Parts: sequence; structure tokens; C-alpha cells
Amino acid sequence: MIHGIHHTAISSSDIERSLHFYRDLLGFEEMFKLNWEVGDKTLDDITGLTDSSARVVMLKAANACVELFEYATPAPKPADDRRPVCDHGITHLCLQVSDIEGEYNRLKAAGMVFHCPPQSVGDSLRVTYGRDPDGNVVELLEVIGDSEMSVVAA
Repeated sequence: MIHGIHHTAISSSDIERSLHFYRDLLGFEEMFKLNWEVGDKTLDDITGLTDSSARVVMLKAANACVELFEYATPAPKPADDRRPVCDHGITHLCLQVSDIEGEYNRLKAAGMVFHCPPQSVGDSLRVTYGRDPDGNVVELLEVIGDSEMSVVAA
């Protein structure tokens, strides 16, 4: 039986920079850290890699976790930090917020790059997309009023 989504994993070129963004700026709580060295056959088998090594940090906010990876080996290919959201793969991580204007202004002042200011989508949603330090899209979503779209208490 599937109970729901536990976490989204993000490979980062600089885990400290990503920690600053997700933990310090967005307020995710650090759950645990893991470092693995080359030669861990179990982790190679799980990841489908050979001679892998990485740093990992699991973060949590309300009902969702984000797992950050910084691989040392094998050498990762650089990501396109402006990959269009229409390209195949995970398109974005959505964070439900209250006061989207306040969060938008706070994060923009801290250096987060956004596609646009918050926009109204119908009568019950306010939305904007921005980028984390590796170019992954982070959506801010405010649910207005009583809506079935809400997954966390505002």
C-alpha cells in the first residue's frame, strides 16, 4: 500500500549552498546527514552507480522532506540552471505558503531569482516559480480561503 510521497531528492553541485537555501532561507529542519565513501556496494547497488561517494542531508518541513545529495563520484554532469519546466524530468518542488507576497519579497531580497511576481490562478490560488541555487524550480503556492487544494494548515 502506498501511503504518500515521503521526499524529493535533489542533486546539488554545492550542498552547503543548498543547505543555506532550503534550511536557512526556506526553514526546512535538518533531520540527518550521511557521508559515504567509494566502496559501499549497498549504496552503489541502490543508486545504480559504480564507485559512488556523496554527502547527503535530509530536511523536513511540515508534511514533506527534501533530500540533498552532493556526489563526489562519479563526477556529475553539470545541470542547465535554466532548464525549461517543459523538459522531461521533475519540473518543480511546490511549497504551500501563507502570505505569498511577503515570502516572495523576503526570498527575492535574499537573492532568489523568480520567473515573475505572484500571479492569481482562478479565485483560490496565488502562485510564482523561482529557482534554487542549482536552478531547480521551487514553486510558492498560497491557497486562498477554504479550498480542497490546501494540504497544510495555513
